[in-house]
Amino acid sequence: MDLQQLRYVVEVASSSSFTRAAERCFVTQSALSHQIAALEREIGQRLFVRSSRSVRTTEAGEAFLLHAKTAVAAADQAREAAAAAAGRVVGTLRLGVIPTVTAISVPLAIARFRQAHPEARVQLTMGNSDALAAAVREGELDVAMLGLRADVVPSGVASRELARESLVAVVPSAHRLAARAELALEDLAGEVFADFPAGTSGRAQSDAAFADSGIRRDVSFEADSAELILGLVSAGLAITLLAPGIVAASSDAVAVKIVGGPVRVEYVAWDPRAPRAVASALLGIIGSMTAQPDDEAGPEEYSGPALSES
Repeated sequence: MDLQQLRYVVEVASSSSFTRAAERCFVTQSALSHQIAALEREIGQRLFVRSSRSVRTTEAGEAFLLHAKTAVAAADQAREAAAAAAGRVVGTLRLGVIPTVTAISVPLAIARFRQAHPEARVQLTMGNSDALAAAVREGELDVAMLGLRADVVPSGVASRELARESLVAVVPSAHRLAARAELALEDLAGEVFADFPAGTSGRAQSDAAFADSGIRRDVSFEADSAELILGLVSAGLAITLLAPGIVAASSDAVAVKIVGGPVRVEYVAWDPRAPRAVASALLGIIGSMTAQPDDEAGPEEYSGPALSES
């Protein structure tokens, strides 16, 4: 049994696929399958049940996986600690982002991270804020970009507020409300809406605002993608509420200010328990990108987790 075999087991369990696990580990699928089969023979237990459509862990595999994750994490931490002692940042940064980040340019942040730390790698995960925050709490992500309604703060994680925006109404360009300078929620009563799936943090701001106003709304279209939601609006099928930074210039859709409308707050969140060097490095970059002129610490002084924890 060696460390590489343990990494293969962790990746297969994480992706539920030998093919995707091989891609992540930069080996051929046959080589990865051979190594896991050799490990199963060594320990005398099947770790995975394979079918033509899926891969799942056996009961023995679940028990083995718990310790395999610990061993792989400990090896990575040892390597990173040795590199940090020499002034280097190495390892893979596990970054989670919602698909509607506007507080910073995520590609630019990653570019600056890679320029400053070329030995490090970045693994991106897209998801909704609740799932990403849970992944940070469980140690599956190092840093996450979240978007929450104004009266909710990330729980169980360290976090820093990056920006807050009042949502705007987005209507088809030919809509009766498209020429208005501003709207109230009451003006949107009776309209057909497109929005994120019910129960997600991306939907929560709008649901709470309408509920507080006592206005029922018809959400006939649900989608995980802001781009798809905007497409539905542009096609004249619905209207929606989105952060203004998400709404691209379009001749088919118009953004209109909402007076007293819902507010979305963007956060960067991380695990407060001894963040990895890659996490601290990215937090420093995000801090420099969002620092205000009157901040107590300038961009070059921003120290990631030490700056703010809530």
